[in-house]
Amino acid sequence: MELNGICVITLTPFNDKGNIDEGSLRRLTNFYIDSGVHGMVILGIMGESHKMTDSERSKVLEVTLEETKGRVPVVVGCTAQGTEVAKELSIQAEKSGAHSVMIAAPRNLNNEEMLFKHYAEIAEAISIPIVVQDEPVTTGVKMSPKFLATLADEIENVQYVKLEEAPTTVKTTKILEETSNLQIFGGLGGMYFYEELVRGAKGIMTGFAYPEVLVKTFELYTSGNKNEARKYFYEKLPLIRFEAQLGIGGVTIRKETFKLRNVIDSSHVRHPGAAVDSQTMDELQEIIEFVGLK
Repeated sequence: MELNGICVITLTPFNDKGNIDEGSLRRLTNFYIDSGVHGMVILGIMGESHKMTDSERSKVLEVTLEETKGRVPVVVGCTAQGTEVAKELSIQAEKSGAHSVMIAAPRNLNNEEMLFKHYAEIAEAISIPIVVQDEPVTTGVKMSPKFLATLADEIENVQYVKLEEAPTTVKTTKILEETSNLQIFGGLGGMYFYEELVRGAKGIMTGFAYPEVLVKTFELYTSGNKNEARKYFYEKLPLIRFEAQLGIGGVTIRKETFKLRNVIDSSHVRHPGAAVDSQTMDELQEIIEFVGLK
């Protein structure tokens, strides 16, 4: 299966004591699939993988793949500061049955020669595709369209990129001018999803708590109903914007939303992580109603 459409960035549910909630994880996995998503991305930043032990990562990987039952492709986050660590995580993901791995640059590695070697060595260790996560805010590394094109043209496994550098629209166009070997997925919480599709993106990788909204937008767009897709997407955009509040973080608000939707039992976010106040919760419920969602 090729990656396409809505590849949801998944949460990792914890109980109120901060332990992995396997029951909620299984419900959430089925919820995503029932919402019509075309793929899942697990153990990313939104999944709080950086706050997990190795055994916990393995547990989330095992449970998710078991519950998914091959219904959609699963991308596994395997970012690490060291190349050897990223290789081992990627090998484990492939052995477990992952479709592909997503890997961001090691923090502050602003050296294209070393960065190319990082991806090349990981690619040599596995046979599944690599999704390059272009995430300069977190990593401190800016990857130019030309460099991303070089990765795709010279490393066979590098087939996808997830863009998080704004404006994703302009970067999508510039990458596609450089290569036809890289399939592009938007990000930034879904803020520019419609525009990314217009620019040639294959879909989006984001954790918006109403994935069915993005699914419907994508289906309308790809069936030729572009004006209807844009109208529908713009109607729901206020909630996407609300989720993206810096300082609170999309993880916390999204967990609160999934709890409101009775998908997970607890909205617990592991420390360090910001909680939301009662007024934010009131605003969240008001805006959900305002955009016509339940």
